[in-house]
Amino acid sequence: MATAPTTAGTPGHAAIECISMNEVYEAASTIRDVVRRTPLLPNEPLSELCGVRVWFKPENLQRGGAFKLRGAYNYMAHLPGAKRTRGVIAPSSGNHAQAVALSAQLFKVPATVVMPETVTPAKRAGAERLGARVELAGTTTKHRLDRALEIAERDGLTLIPPYDDLTIIAGQGTVGLEIAEDLDSLGTVLVPVGGGGLSAGVAAAIKQLRPKVKVIGVEPEGAPKLARALLAGEPVTLDGTSSIADGLLAVRIGTINLAHHQAFVDEVVGISDSAIKDAMRFLLDRAKLVVEPSGAITVAALMTGAAPLKKDTVAILSGGNIEWAGLKALLGDE
Repeated sequence: MATAPTTAGTPGHAAIECISMNEVYEAASTIRDVVRRTPLLPNEPLSELCGVRVWFKPENLQRGGAFKLRGAYNYMAHLPGAKRTRGVIAPSSGNHAQAVALSAQLFKVPATVVMPETVTPAKRAGAERLGARVELAGTTTKHRLDRALEIAERDGLTLIPPYDDLTIIAGQGTVGLEIAEDLDSLGTVLVPVGGGGLSAGVAAAIKQLRPKVKVIGVEPEGAPKLARALLAGEPVTLDGTSSIADGLLAVRIGTINLAHHQAFVDEVVGISDSAIKDAMRFLLDRAKLVVEPSGAITVAALMTGAAPLKKDTVAILSGGNIEWAGLKALLGDE
């Protein structure tokens, strides 16, 4: 199915071209032999609670433990060989770092990742295990990006953006493509929102293939970067963010990403940390899935009734990079 690009913008701002389905199909072809096509898993207990059939898209079972490999590998595959050979660098709270490290390993090129000083042990260890050199810088997305740009200029490395890029968005959009292909009765898709790469790509793919399907973005109450941006009509930099969902703590939605949300996302809801913990417990107990807070947030939206549903519903579980100590700290007796 070929589609023309969609544009989105606000008064006084230039329109931004969104990805077309041709770009998503191309990304799917590029990553096909590298990325796992994760299944849709029905969950009867949550279906009974919600009154509609609920399915999980478990990207926690993806190589690297999260959806991020889709965008990172797609981006790296499109780099000229000479640039790629010199090495790559990525700023990341954790999952993008592991995806870039794994992609670099597959292409047999060096990788450096810049992670926050507060990075979880599981995510740092994952990047190191995959062969990346890890640098720590501050606690915010800006701290990491600034340091990554410095190192890239100094060492001649190519920066792999975490979310604000069309090639990355197209790669993440393959999650939405797979959902649309695998579930004819699809009515609603819930997707976590961090910097906006996954939610932008999924929403673009779903809406271009299934215009009547409802797409709901889910972000932490303590990091409402998308909600604020949609109200303002442009990206807004938050003074700070706070949540156990460490992968969703961007202080600003990507500019390209916001255009996709304006064009394709129906609504955004905010979820509390306590609800995320309940969802993680539910996923362990009733679905036998280990999911990190950022990935469990969509299930939290279902369990709290925050998201209005329309027939068959898919909750994207975006990642599962959490270690045993982290699980005990979050879910142990308080």
